[in-house]
Amino acid sequence: MSGEDDGHERPIQAVNPLPPAVVAIFVAIVGIEAIFWLGGRGIVGGPEAIGWRLSAIQSYAFSGDIFDWMLANGMWRAEHLLRFVTYPFVHVGFTHALFAGVILLAMGKMTAEAFGQAAMVIVFVVSGAVGALVYAVVLDDPSPLIGAFPNVYGLIGAFTFILWGSLSSVGANQAWAFTLIGFLMGFQLLFGLLFGATSDWVADLAGFAAGFGLSFLLVPGGWAAIRERIRHD
Repeated sequence: MSGEDDGHERPIQAVNPLPPAVVAIFVAIVGIEAIFWLGGRGIVGGPEAIGWRLSAIQSYAFSGDIFDWMLANGMWRAEHLLRFVTYPFVHVGFTHALFAGVILLAMGKMTAEAFGQAAMVIVFVVSGAVGALVYAVVLDDPSPLIGAFPNVYGLIGAFTFILWGSLSSVGANQAWAFTLIGFLMGFQLLFGLLFGATSDWVADLAGFAAGFGLSFLLVPGGWAAIRERIRHD
C-alpha cells in the first residue's frame, strides 16, 4: 500500500554511527600500537619484534634535526617528508595511543558531521603537519615527535570553531568556546610540572591553531563568505 511501510518499525538508533573515515584512522592508530605491544611482549614476530617500536620511531617519527638538515642543504627527500604524516601513527605506548584514539573518536565524529569526512581528514593531516613544522622551527629539540596528539588537537580546534560559531549565533560569549583547549593546556602544564615537562605541547598548540584556522575554509560556504568579505574590504 502506498504511503505505508511493511508493518515493521525501524529501530531508532540512540547513537549515530561513527563516520567511516574516523573509524579507519582509529583502527590504524590502535592496530599499529597493538602490533608493537604484542611484539614487545614476544607474542608475535619472534625475538626481533621487541625492537619494532624503536625501528618505527627511527624510520617514521618526525625529527627536527632531520628537518634542519634538509633545510640547510636544500635536499627535501621524500622518505623524510613523509614523516610529517607518518609520525602520528607511532606512539610511546598503549596508553599514549589509547588517549589519542579516544579524542579522535569524539572530535573526529563531530568534525565529520559538521564539515564532512573529507574535511575531517584534511584537518587531521594538515594539523599534524603544521604541528611538526612549528615543532621544528620554534624549538631546537633533538627528541623525535611521535603520536597523534597534534592531529587530534587540530580536531579540537575544529570543534572549538563549531562551538564558537554556535555561541555567536545565539549572542553568547564566544570566549567560552576556548574552555576545552584552556583546560587541556592547563592539564599538560600541571602534568609537566609533576612528572617532567616535554616540548610536545608546542606541536599540540600549533595543531589546535591549524585546525581552528582551517575551519574557516572548510565550513560549508566558507570560501564564499571569505570571497564576499574580500570584495567588501
